[in-house]
Amino acid sequence: MIEALVEGVGDPAALAQLARGRLQDKHEELVRALEGYVGAHQRFMLGEQPRHLDEIDARVDRLGEEIERRLLPFEPQLRALDEIVGMGRRGAEEIIAETGVDMSRFPTHKHSASWGKVSPGNNKSAGKRRSGRTGRGSPWLRATLVEAAQAVGRSRRSCLGAQYRRLAARRGAKRAAMAVAHSIFVITYHMLKDGTTYSDLGADYFDRRAKHLIAYRAKRRIENLGFRVTIEEAG
Repeated sequence: MIEALVEGVGDPAALAQLARGRLQDKHEELVRALEGYVGAHQRFMLGEQPRHLDEIDARVDRLGEEIERRLLPFEPQLRALDEIVGMGRRGAEEIIAETGVDMSRFPTHKHSASWGKVSPGNNKSAGKRRSGRTGRGSPWLRATLVEAAQAVGRSRRSCLGAQYRRLAARRGAKRAAMAVAHSIFVITYHMLKDGTTYSDLGADYFDRRAKHLIAYRAKRRIENLGFRVTIEEAG
């Protein structure tokens, strides 16, 4: 429709016929919206905007090709990190661009998490640990990890997705995203440092780890309703 306006088409009904997708169901609204005067100045400005977007797209493509060329030596690491749930190729590229692949610069995964600005601050009083701000580090890396963690929250078949939902229910989505971002970065640290591959522990990992506690609580709850319960572990 914009291209038709630039070319001088002024009939609202003819312009509305060019609608695509869901806009086709709003023909009458489009006709009313397209009524008006479009002069030479407006057509010139409308014509400049698509050309400007085309130039930006071309620049993005050139930058993408350059990034791909520079990251070519790290293709094995990129493919490995891409296997992490929620990460994606772009997230893997951003992590390697920020950290490199040499994790020996960090004595432990805790140091790397602190540098990545996804490690909770140390806030203790009277032997009790309270909520603390994340420390200084790389805000760009942190943004990448938090974005990956939020994507993980939509995963129903992964351990990281289960971690996100467990924490979000108790402490809110923001804190859950930060905790999962921390877990993702710890995973990437060990994968880059030790050459290990990613293997998801499953959405029921936390239930399996605390199965006896879950069984005990379920037993107590049923007994409080007046039933007698006997639990036997399956062979």
